Order: sequence, then structure tokens, then C-alpha cells
Amino acid sequence: MNSEMLQVAVVGVGSFGRNHARVYKELASEGVELAAIVDADLSRAQAVAKEFGGQTFGSFGAMLAAFPALKAISVAVPTVAHLAVAREAMERGVDVLIEKPLAVSLADADAMIALAKRYGRVAQVGHLERFNPAVRATWALLSRPMFFEVHRLSVFTPRSLDVDVVLDLMIHDLDIVLKMANSPVRELRAVGLPVLTGKVDIASVRIEFESGCIANFTASRISTERVRKLRFFQPAQYVSLDYSRRDVFSLTVKPTASGAPQIEPYKPQVSDEEPLRAELSSFLHAVRLRATPEVTLEDGRAALALAIDIQQQMAEHNKRAHLDEVAAVMHKAIGGAAADRGSV
Repeated sequence: MNSEMLQVAVVGVGSFGRNHARVYKELASEGVELAAIVDADLSRAQAVAKEFGGQTFGSFGAMLAAFPALKAISVAVPTVAHLAVAREAMERGVDVLIEKPLAVSLADADAMIALAKRYGRVAQVGHLERFNPAVRATWALLSRPMFFEVHRLSVFTPRSLDVDVVLDLMIHDLDIVLKMANSPVRELRAVGLPVLTGKVDIASVRIEFESGCIANFTASRISTERVRKLRFFQPAQYVSLDYSRRDVFSLTVKPTASGAPQIEPYKPQVSDEEPLRAELSSFLHAVRLRATPEVTLEDGRAALALAIDIQQQMAEHNKRAHLDEVAAVMHKAIGGAAADRGSV
């Protein structure tokens, strides 16, 4: 099985899916064949296939009929369609990598988990930061993290607007911190505001875990700069992780014979492997060996459950602060001004 050529496909080739197609093409030397590109927008599928290869299809069912030997797919369609595509794939004996967020609801996530168990499929969630070389280099530094400070800021782009900033951006960090803290959530507080879209575009969250660890998250898709940083403190140590630069730095306090503390800086070696390539290689390795993937559907569900709790907390806060009324007035004013400009 390890030397067998794996036929794979990408379902949905927007910005994320296109990159999946690119990496699968790059993995050709490792026994991977990008057999098909599927997208409801056939012209977009054809453009991606022209660049990276593979036959094009406007529907997933038509593609499966043409490729009965297909082994695995990347599911990069809008989140609301994840369950439908994953269900059809797993029922047909195809393994799946499902882009984040796993689903739009816990019911959908549970359905996918049940399908994977029923049909014995390898099913992985696309929490890409798990495969960031800086994150991988950080695991060895973990002892007992007690305070996290996380910032994920992006400039506005008309992408992934079917979900709010929590499911679009913050969910990456929720997944990482849940794994690092390794403790149930005890309490959370959250506030979020829609600014440029009809969904929350900027959010601030504070979580306390049963272990006593505290984590503060800030996520924005309307920033003037791009920031991807996670910092944490644990006994006698501070660790700083920059996702974008793929850089890790730590300061450790160590005792000395004189009694005066000594601070030792340390930068672990970080590989230069592209996170998406590492993610897809890991997925296909699990497919070949019929092994549990590095990021399971249960991991995806845990991050989704926390994200949904955060959304509920934000909604309750907005109601208490009457922010929904303010947002409604603001959007009405913006809409009116736009109409006036259009009539000139």
C-alpha cells in the first residue's frame, strides 16, 4: 500500500482549495496523482486544472463515477456543505480531509464522526497551524502553561465571509490552545462586533481552564496589519511563537550557585517545510497506513464546540449592551449613504 499510487481530488477550489491542488501536484514524486478538480463553478475548476492538472467536474457525484479507484479528497467547499460532501465520499469508500471549521453545527460534526466510524474512513480536519513548523517546535517546550496571550489579525478580504471571525480566524488558535492547555474549559467571556460585514469581524475572548490556566484571544479581519502571534508563560519560562515568521523564542529562569537567577534565551531549530505540504503529507500517510490522523474529527469538534460557546457569549453580551441596536442603526446609515451616492 505504501508504494501504491494514490489518486486524490480537490472538491472546491477557491483560495484554500487551489492551494490543496498545488500541493497535491507537488507530491507527484511521492506517489500522489491529482486526478480531479471539482467545483460548481466549472470555469474556476478548469482554470485550476490547467495550472495543476486533473480532470474537471461540476459535481462531486460525476467525479466519483469517473474515478472509482479514488482514495482521498480535500473538502474545501463552503462550511455549510461539508457534511453533504463528506457523507457521499465516506459512503463511497473515500477518505477525507475537511477544511476548518469542521462544520456549521455540532450535530453536523457528530454526524461526520459517526460516518467515519461506520465506514472505517480516515478523516482529518484542516487545522493548518498544527503543522506550522514553529508550533511543532514548541511542543517540546511545554510543561505547565498558565497564561496565554494570542493575537490573530488580518486586513479585510472578501473571503470566508460565510462565517464570522471566530470560525474564520480564531478557531486556529482555539485548537492550538486547547491542545496545549490540555484541560477542560471552566469559564469564558467574549465580546465581538460586526464592522464591515453582517457577522462579527473583531472579537476578544478570555478563557479560564480547570487547571487555572488563563487564555486571552484577539481576532480581527479588519486590521491594518497582519499579526499571527501566540505567547505563553509557565513556571520559570516565557515562550513566544510567531506563526507567520515560523519563529519560536523562549526565556528560561534558572537558579545559580550565587542565588541570583540567570535568564537563558533559547531558539529551537525550526524546519522550513510549508505547513500545507506537511498537513497533506500527514493526511496521505494516514490514508496509506489506515492510521489515526494527527488532527482528528474529535479535535475539530472540540474547537468548534468552544467557538460556538464563544459565539453565544458574544450574542448575550451584545444583547446586554444593546450593541445589536447600534449596529442596526449604523448599517442602515451606511446603506442610506450608499444609496445616495448611487443616485448622483
